[in-house]
Amino acid sequence: MSANKGASDPIIDPTAKIGSNVEIGPWTIIGPEVVIGDDSKIGSHVVIRSHTTLGKNNQIFQFSSVGEDPSDLKYKGEASLLEIGDNNVIREGATIHRGTDVGGGITRIGSDNLFMPYTHVAHDCIVGNHTIFSNNAAISGHVEVDDWAILAGYAGVYQFLKVGAHSFIGGLTHVNMDVPAYVIVNGSPPSARGINSTGLERRGFSKEAIRAIRQAYKILYRDGKTTEEAIVEIQKMTDTHPEIQVLIDSIQASTKGITR
Repeated sequence: MSANKGASDPIIDPTAKIGSNVEIGPWTIIGPEVVIGDDSKIGSHVVIRSHTTLGKNNQIFQFSSVGEDPSDLKYKGEASLLEIGDNNVIREGATIHRGTDVGGGITRIGSDNLFMPYTHVAHDCIVGNHTIFSNNAAISGHVEVDDWAILAGYAGVYQFLKVGAHSFIGGLTHVNMDVPAYVIVNGSPPSARGINSTGLERRGFSKEAIRAIRQAYKILYRDGKTTEEAIVEIQKMTDTHPEIQVLIDSIQASTKGITR
């Protein structure tokens, strides 16, 4: 660990565990029961409040607040946790809260995610891997965000919702129902606008796979079928295009109904 010496030294609780080759900037506070993995960089004026575990090679920029008490009126000071994987970038002013008893006591974030400035992850959320939260995007308590999902600037997601893998939520969009995998949701009120074909191309999906996902989207959204009828039809495509199963799984996992 390296840090400036003098009045601006970081304050590190004696119960915190700091890995090797970790940099901690001036005026930063590392609270009790915090674990910081090897090769991580913690900027100046950061607060890692308590009971937070970070994996290796994470970067947290200045003025971020990580592992703070959940902003939930039901929270009464009970022990709760935040777990963060490896290779995440948490930019300036981001806020990430620990869990609550109601939500299982833990907030979980995977690896290789980018949280741009002033983003927010509330209590009891589960965020996968390779996601992008653009400036000021925020998710409320108990939200699940699957791998490779993108939230554009000022996007918001209501409590207890699910955002599917490879989906895209447009800027200033406030999502109030589940978002299936691969789907673009945009506008006010929010509605499905197509599939995230640009993102799929960038991630190496074949043209045939993207074509099949687009066809499945049309069956779900354009053919006048109920969700149940569409799933039966789409299921027939999985033998030749296994990528479709991800879409089906995300629809069947929905408890709030999918964005139409």
